[in-house]
Amino acid sequence: MDIGLLSAFIGGALALLSPCAALLLPAFFASTVGSGPRLLLHGAVFYVGLVLVLVPLGVGAGALGSLFVTHRQAIVAVSSVLLVVLGIVQVLGFGFDTARLLPGGGHLQSRAASATGLVKTLLLGAAGGVAGFCAGPILGAVLTLAATRGDAFSAGGLLALYGAGMVVPLLLIAALWQRLGPQGRTALRGRTFTVLGRELHTTSVVTGLLIIAVGVLFWTTNGLVGAPELLPYEAQSWLQELAGTLANPVLDIVALVIIAAVVLLLWARSQRRTASDRSSEPAKGQRL
Repeated sequence: MDIGLLSAFIGGALALLSPCAALLLPAFFASTVGSGPRLLLHGAVFYVGLVLVLVPLGVGAGALGSLFVTHRQAIVAVSSVLLVVLGIVQVLGFGFDTARLLPGGGHLQSRAASATGLVKTLLLGAAGGVAGFCAGPILGAVLTLAATRGDAFSAGGLLALYGAGMVVPLLLIAALWQRLGPQGRTALRGRTFTVLGRELHTTSVVTGLLIIAVGVLFWTTNGLVGAPELLPYEAQSWLQELAGTLANPVLDIVALVIIAAVVLLLWARSQRRTASDRSSEPAKGQRL
C-alpha cells in the first residue's frame, strides 16, 4: 500500500467526521438500524451507493490525467500546488459542496431524504460520497491524487478506498453509539478554537494539514514515485499470495451463498416481527 492509498482511506474517515455533518450518519444508523447483522447489511448497501458515484468520478479523473501523462513534471507541479491550496482552504474552514457541481446532485439528496429502508441507505451512500460543504476540499484532494495515477482503473480504486474510509468508522461508531455516551460523541465531533479572530475546527485543521503534507510530499518525491513503501516487500508478497488464493470461483460462490443466506435470514426475521406486530394490534384494541 502506498501513501496515496493510505491518504485516500484516511481522507474518507475525516470526511465522515467533518464538522458540518459530524456524526450525523453514524447517529442515523445507530438509531434506525441498530447493530449486528442488520447494521452490516446496511453498511454494505451504503458502500455500494458510495461506489456507484465515487468510482466513476475517479475513473473520469484518471482518464483525464492519462491524457497528460507525457507532461508528468507539469502534472506533479500543478497537483502539488492544488493539494496545498485545498489543504489551506480546509484548515481555514472554507469549502464547497461537490454535489452542487454534479448534475442531479440536489435531486439525489432529496430522494435520499424521502426514501425508506435499504433504498434510503443506498441513496444516502450515493449522496453522502459527494455531499458536504466541509468535505468538498477532501474529495477534491483525493480526485487530484486520482488524476495523477496515470490510468482510470487505479484512479477508480483510489476513490473506492476513499469510500471504504467512510464506511469503516461509520459502522464502528454506529455499533458503539450507546457505549460512547455524550462525552465520547463530543470528543469525536472535535471542538472549535479561535486563531487571530477566526474560528477554526480541530477536525478541519487536522485534515487540512494532512492534505498540505501530502502536497509537499507529492512535490518532493516526484509524484510519490520516490516515497517509501508503507509495507515491507515480504508483507506485500504475502498479501498478493493471499489475494490469489481468495480469487477462487469456489470461494466466490460460497461467499455469495453466505451473503444470500444472511439477507434471507434478516428478511425472514423482519417478516416475523411484522406479522407478530399485526397480530398483537387487535388484542390491544380489544383490551382498550
